Amino acid sequence: MIAAVEGPAVAGGMELALWCDCRVLATSAYFGVYCRRWGIPLLDGGSVRLPRLVGQGRALEIIMTGRKVAADEALRIGMCERVVAPGEARAAAEALAQEIARFPQAAVRADRNTVHETYGLSLREGMRREWANGVEAHHREGAAGAARFASGRGRHGDFASI
Repeated sequence: MIAAVEGPAVAGGMELALWCDCRVLATSAYFGVYCRRWGIPLLDGGSVRLPRLVGQGRALEIIMTGRKVAADEALRIGMCERVVAPGEARAAAEALAQEIARFPQAAVRADRNTVHETYGLSLREGMRREWANGVEAHHREGAAGAARFASGRGRHGDFASI
């Protein structure tokens, strides 16, 4: 899921954007824990997801102060992946989705699942989870795709296109 943010995404709106795999913000967009002003805690995953994106100290500072996080800062600290001109966030998010969708999906989904499932696990456990997620995708699409790539007739490029 990819968020396209054109304006304020504060409190629950910020938390909804943080649920997404990637976030595209217009330069005029911003995040913030504005619910801090009324004594309302984050209840939709913001205090769990934000530290995973930006680190614990930075997340605590944003959460506890309730301050505005402008698009340029969000990009710099890892709270979003792309910043675009106002009015272009949705188109840029859709273009990013198309960029991802052009690849064989079993591998994309296996890798996505591994990233989510292994956060906080030991390296050993993470590697086990990666293997479990990836081996089926490899058998389903990867082996044939690698053979096409090596032969120079792959639909997603060859060594000359790298």
